[in-house]
Amino acid sequence: MIIILIIASIISAVVSNMQGENDYIDSIIIIAIVVLNAIMGLIQESKAEKSIEALKQMTAPMAKVKRNGKIEEVSAKDLVPGDIVILEAGNYLPADCRLISSYNLKIEESSLTGETEPVLKNADCTFKGNIPVGDRLNMAFSSTTIVNGHAEAIVVQTGMNTMLGKIAHMISNNETPQTPIQKKLAGVGKTLGVACLVICIIVFIIGLGKNIEPIQMFMTSVGLAVAAIPEGLPAIVTIMLSIGVTAMSKKNAIIRKLPAVETLGSSSVICSDKTGTLTQNKMKVIEIQDVNGIASNSSKQFILALGAMCTDCNITGNIAYGEPTEVAIVNCGIENGQNKEKLYKEMERVSEIPFDSERKMMTTIHKIGTKYRVITKGAPDVLLNRCNKFYYNGKVMPITSSIIRNIENSNKNMAEKALRVIAVSYADLDFMPNNISSNIIEQNLIFVRINWNDRPTS
Repeated sequence: MIIILIIASIISAVVSNMQGENDYIDSIIIIAIVVLNAIMGLIQESKAEKSIEALKQMTAPMAKVKRNGKIEEVSAKDLVPGDIVILEAGNYLPADCRLISSYNLKIEESSLTGETEPVLKNADCTFKGNIPVGDRLNMAFSSTTIVNGHAEAIVVQTGMNTMLGKIAHMISNNETPQTPIQKKLAGVGKTLGVACLVICIIVFIIGLGKNIEPIQMFMTSVGLAVAAIPEGLPAIVTIMLSIGVTAMSKKNAIIRKLPAVETLGSSSVICSDKTGTLTQNKMKVIEIQDVNGIASNSSKQFILALGAMCTDCNITGNIAYGEPTEVAIVNCGIENGQNKEKLYKEMERVSEIPFDSERKMMTTIHKIGTKYRVITKGAPDVLLNRCNKFYYNGKVMPITSSIIRNIENSNKNMAEKALRVIAVSYADLDFMPNNISSNIIEQNLIFVRINWNDRPTS
């Protein structure tokens, strides 16, 4: 319709000039409507582009880089292949990197692979052939997030050459389909254009048959075409979509293209996978139990202290960064006066046995005066087999069959509520063992509690 209007206005102006009338009012009005429609769309979409650009500036990732023997912080856009970057918990990966060294490094790759569970990386792994992205354990990819551990890596790809960049390239090369309203307007425009052309020809022929001057009949036909086209329709559609964009912007939703408003308004069902797209992807401690049920305040404090110390989270300004389950435990400890950093000053962490998916446990060893405390957390059913005593209200007693049944029933009840369950145990040693291995350290433990961790909160 816009094209027909422009052609009609040009023909009207040319014919008017040829007749010496110099009456360009109709042409000016038509062109004004077309220009106004374009300006409105341009203004609305430029506002969205500016908002998106502002968001990009706010979230522009920074990276710690080793250059000339010094560590400096640079913008991700300034990275080049060959840079050595330092990766820490909470960092956003600025480029595709090959790990040089890693220590209990876990990376959340849901933005790339769709899997929510963090992947344990290993710099020492080597592979042959074409390995799927999700199985490249010696690589760290752009747009993913480090949830645990630390590492050093060398940048191998940046920008559009990264895995994420290749996906973006495929999307950008894919032609965007028309929205329902665009298809309908295109159909209406085509129908009106053909109908107007046929009618104008018929009217022109009829006029010539009645000996009317060709120029006059031509102007009549052009006027008929202009009258048949709803000049205001494109402007009205643009205005209505602009109103929709403005309404959504008040609710903090940025619409980049005007037709997207109509498409979104036509949606009745939105489907999402498990990657946390519609949730915060955060865990939260719901309840703390000891072997006989809800823990007392004193038991709760002891339990949280052990749980918080047996984590790999980093704390910055009372905010924990790391693997979601551990973050939930550490944050709950902070809320209840058991800050992990303060506890470490009293009970220094001197050794550890990292989490292993086969063992389903992790262990940390802390120095208390001249003695040592072993803290182990993991799956309740596995950890229970490593314990021969239990802690209850400040007392340590042998585990009996009835206590085991209580623990198993509690674990079952929580699992039926779709809760993630974590158990904690400890043991006090008079000296540091020479061999720090699971078979020696993670034995004869004292079972403490069961911790309820909910699924990601919405």
